[in-house]
This record gives sequence, structure tokens and C-alpha cells, in this order.
Amino acid sequence: MIPVLTPVEMRAVDAAADESVDVLIERAGAAVARQATRMLGGTYGRVVHVIAGPGNNGADGRAAAARLRARGVTVRTFPADACPDHLPPADLVIDAAYGTGFRATWHPPDVGGTPVLAVDIPSGVDGLTGSVSGEVLSAEVTITFAAAKPGLYLGEGRSLAGEVVVADIGLDTSRATIHRVEAADVAGWLRPRSVTAHKWTNAVRVVAGSPGMTGAAHLVAAAAQRAGAGIVHLSSPGIDGDPPVEVVSRRVPAFDWHTPVLSDLHRFGALVIGPGLGREDYSVPSVTEVVADAVVPVVVDGDGLFALSWNEAGAPVMLRNREVPTLLTPHDGEFTLLTGSHPGADRVLATRRLAADTGAAVLLKGPVTVIAAPDGRVRLVTDGDERLATAGSGDVLSGIVGALIATGIPVFDAAAAAAWIHAAAGRATAPRGTVASDLVTALPQVFAPLLVDPEP
Repeated sequence: MIPVLTPVEMRAVDAAADESVDVLIERAGAAVARQATRMLGGTYGRVVHVIAGPGNNGADGRAAAARLRARGVTVRTFPADACPDHLPPADLVIDAAYGTGFRATWHPPDVGGTPVLAVDIPSGVDGLTGSVSGEVLSAEVTITFAAAKPGLYLGEGRSLAGEVVVADIGLDTSRATIHRVEAADVAGWLRPRSVTAHKWTNAVRVVAGSPGMTGAAHLVAAAAQRAGAGIVHLSSPGIDGDPPVEVVSRRVPAFDWHTPVLSDLHRFGALVIGPGLGREDYSVPSVTEVVADAVVPVVVDGDGLFALSWNEAGAPVMLRNREVPTLLTPHDGEFTLLTGSHPGADRVLATRRLAADTGAAVLLKGPVTVIAAPDGRVRLVTDGDERLATAGSGDVLSGIVGALIATGIPVFDAAAAAAWIHAAAGRATAPRGTVASDLVTALPQVFAPLLVDPEP
């Protein structure tokens, strides 16, 4: 996983370094020069403009400029606070104007179509939230040091940073509590099925769907199957009808259905409850009874989160009393129902607080998925794109994570792995016209390379 440090945490790491500031600046400058050379495709005859600010960010840029000059690049340095409105033509512009601590606004020059390499973060992007103040030069690549910063992945920062490259300059990031998930991490968390496995080995129970919303239930069940569940039992309270092929239908009444659901729940490895379940008064008590008393890990999504928000005892109290793990998977609206406030710009802090308050792991959906454990650890999945913004996409995610939990993966790891797999399934679909069932269809090809043993 790639470590991610907030600006405050990064300053503490810098302060604790054994090396002097001058040494660290030289290392950062060398990393910038190497990245610039890669982007230039060489150094002979190349022209680079460096916009350098007054702080350490500018010092990194000037150190890079010196190294590039030594390699034969024509380099011109412009002070950030006195740039001309338009820069002359060049092969590359290095934005070393302002770093993660910048809180004002600046007016960058017009660089035309020249590609931009940002140093640490595009100047004007908030390093914590990715929000923007004033104008920002959109970077083709951002090279950041020791660890990534949340603002490179969140908010507007995600699109402005371009490709994010993390350069090792010898700082200790071992205490980072935020990490970005990569494919190798997911492969390491997955558990191949034993040769002695049977259908109940990774069984998943799903309680979802209501009149007019059976599609949500079917998507959850199908995704759980494709993500490795040996058997899926599905109940859509009050509805008769055929579930997807290979899914076992378990009839329960329209209300007071918690007793039949709980009666044999111990046979399953995980329960997914809530998608498309409806928000009628008679369904809320059964949801809360099941979540409170379930003896297996529970994934609560969709209308299940609505039910928890109306629980008289309060969702945090009820969830903290559970003896087995719980995962909450809200989008922003459901987060607001649960907490009474919108996540806001600092999505990491908001997710952490909800996890701490409830004792549950929390997966906050969005362009970047934020997963928090009750102990404060956070993982970011940044690989999704607009193809996931389709009706039923969240139901597919719930099915994936339910199946992974049923294999015995710890809930926090399973949530991060599921979010990455969900994003990869989106990337495996067509650029336009993707629907949620396409994500389900793509799952086997996403899993295939993850389950291949690495070369010895």
C-alpha cells in the first residue's frame, strides 16, 4: 500500500528526520529532475520553465533546475509572485510555486499547451481535502515526496494532480495510518478456496429487495456469487418470485421477519442487509433486530442504513454492542442520515469519526472510496471512474464485500479489497453505456490475475 500523510503529519515526519532540510531538498530536487527527464524523453535541446515559490517547495524546484542545467537542459526560473501573464514556449513547466501548506490564492501564468510537472502538489490545491482556492495549473504528473497527500486523491485535486508519483527521499513513513490500496494488496488479502471446500464454506445470506426493488436484491446476490460465495440465500421480504439462477430463495413475511432470518444465520459466513429493502415503518424494526442480534459479520447498505438512522436506541449505541464485526457502506446522503451532517470536504476525518462512534468499519462511497476502521486506520481506493456512477452499482459492491467476508477476510481488509475489485470491474467495461449487471459479468476476469501465484 502507498502511505498517505496529511500535511500536518508530513510536517511532523520532516521535523523528525535525521537529515538536514538542505539534504532533503537536494534529494527532492534530484527526484524532480529525474521525473522531468522522463517526461522530456531526454535532455538534449530541451527547454524547461520552473515556477519557484519562496518556501521549501520553491527550493525543491530550484534544486531540480540546477540538476537539469547540468544535464544540458535550457532552464529558466520564474518567481511565483512575479510571473509574467504568459510563459514563452517550452517543453515542460515545473510548478514548484507553493506546497501543501499554502492557504492563499495565486494567479498562475498561461503556459499554453506545455505539460506541467507539479512538485509535491499542484499549487493552490489543499493538501488535506483536494479543494481549490483560486486558479491552479493542471498537472500531467505530480511528484510528491515520502508519501502521498490526501488532497492528491480527493476533491478537485484528483483531476488536477494527473498521475501521482511518490518519490522516496529517505523519510520514515512507517507510522502512516492512511494508505492507498493497490492490486498487490488485494491479491495478498484474497483467500483461495480450499480443495476440500463445499458450498457452505463461503455462504452468504442476503436480505434485500421490496416491491418494485427486486433488482437491487438480485444484483447483490449475483455479485456475491461471482465474488466467490459458495451459496447465496436471498430473502426479499413479502415478495414471491424467482431469484437469479443458482440463488436460493428464502421466503419471509413482509414484516416481523427478523426471527426467521436469525434462526439459522449461524450457518453463513456473512450477511448483507438493506439494498432495496424499503423504508416502511414495519420494516425498520426487523432490520434493527437482525443487525443487533446477528452472530455473523454484517454489511449494512442502502435502506438498512436508513433503518439504523431511525433506531430509537441510536445506531452508535446498538452497533458498539455487537460482538462481531459490522461494515456500514453509506453514500453521502446515507452518511448524513446516520450522523446528522454531510461528510464535508475532509472525507477522511468524517469517515474516521463515524467508525470511531459506531465501532464499525465504514466504507464511504464516492469518486474516491474511503474505508475507515474503528481504530483510525484508513484506506483509499482511487481507481474507480464515472462508469461506476450507475443505478445498482452500490448493490454490486455490497455483494462483493459480503462474499469476501464470508471467506474469512477481516472486514476492514475485505471492504478495501471489494472497493478495489468493484473499481477494476468498472474499468473492464465499455467506456459508455455500462450498467450494474456489466460489473457482475466482469468480476471473474478481475479476480483471475489476483489469484495467480506470483513467480518464485
